[in-house]
Amino acid sequence: MKETAVQNILVIGVDTAALAASAKKAGCNVFAADYFGDQDLKQTCRKTLSIATQKTGNSCGRLKTNFSPNRLLDLAKKLLAENQIDATLLASGLEDSPQVLAELNELIPIIGNPPKTIEKVRDKTKFFQELKKLAVPHPKTALARNLKEGKQTAKDIGYPVIVKPLPSLGGAGVRKVKNRGKITKVFQQTISSSRGVLIQEFVSGKDASVSFLSSKEATMILTLNEQLLGIEEVGQKEPFGYCGNIVPASASSALVDACEDVVQKIASRFGLVGSNGVDLVISEDGIPFVVEVNPRFQGTLECVERVLGINLVNAHMKACLEGTLSPQNEEKPTTSCVRLILYANHRSIVPNLNNFKEVRDIPFPGVVIEQGEPICSIVVEEKTRSSALKKSMMLAKRVYLMV
Repeated sequence: MKETAVQNILVIGVDTAALAASAKKAGCNVFAADYFGDQDLKQTCRKTLSIATQKTGNSCGRLKTNFSPNRLLDLAKKLLAENQIDATLLASGLEDSPQVLAELNELIPIIGNPPKTIEKVRDKTKFFQELKKLAVPHPKTALARNLKEGKQTAKDIGYPVIVKPLPSLGGAGVRKVKNRGKITKVFQQTISSSRGVLIQEFVSGKDASVSFLSSKEATMILTLNEQLLGIEEVGQKEPFGYCGNIVPASASSALVDACEDVVQKIASRFGLVGSNGVDLVISEDGIPFVVEVNPRFQGTLECVERVLGINLVNAHMKACLEGTLSPQNEEKPTTSCVRLILYANHRSIVPNLNNFKEVRDIPFPGVVIEQGEPICSIVVEEKTRSSALKKSMMLAKRVYLMV
């Protein structure tokens, strides 16, 4: 498939507004299958189908309860039945569903990592075994299928540990367990809603990620990013719940070199292509510990585009279809961009948020957002990290006064 042959694109995932906007700017006709069906997504696309039904007085439901990869696949089939679609771009939500990805790829070819590659990099047990062979720093990690295994694994790794459900959507259900006295309760809560539980060494440090591009021949780091997790001021009650990013992160040349080494090894070993991300914890002594790989477009997309002055969909397609890495601007970022996700503090009726030029993922006025569910995103670009974060938090307060 040549880039020039790709005109009609399906973007699919939980949250696709930023990806759809990038694809449209790259010159594509965009169709979308997602969970939310927000205003800005519908304004960007030729046609959208969503799991949530946004209309006055109607609840958008709960992501954990209502979302399923198979429902997204069904929406993709409906769009394909009525429209000519050339290819698919992946946002979050399908990377841990290999059968769904395989069927989707048969229907509408995925531009990016093929399903088998995604399955390999998301198989956590095998993935961390490969990292060990590559001498890539990572937390000690093991899969536990029952409480007995969980207790023994936590003991072997050593407390404190992180307990993660499989899969974990946006960090939901992830817990830190400080001692053996609490492992039983946390494990039982986690295993009840997942296919298994990861027990992982707790690494004290800063949450971060790397956004990078790969072709079959080369890999290029785009940005090192701060991850924002568990911020109660934006309604996030999950301690490791995803709240957005700050792009770029401040980093020494030694840390950037270490991250580049990590990314090069992972991309080469797994054959990653296109836009990918690696989630990290930067330890207190400056070592990047790999937590997971996101083999698709990331939540940092708009921020990366803004600080680098590139179109990421265009760069992704060139990497995948032409084998070239060619961001339009290779200069170092001179600004800082924050994406902040706001969550409802209580069951809320959404006001008209269109007057905020910094608001993204905009729900329709009058819809109901359940407590703890995402309301919208705020994207702010300023000259410094502190001014961008300060402005985004100020805007968040203004939004909360309305809901």
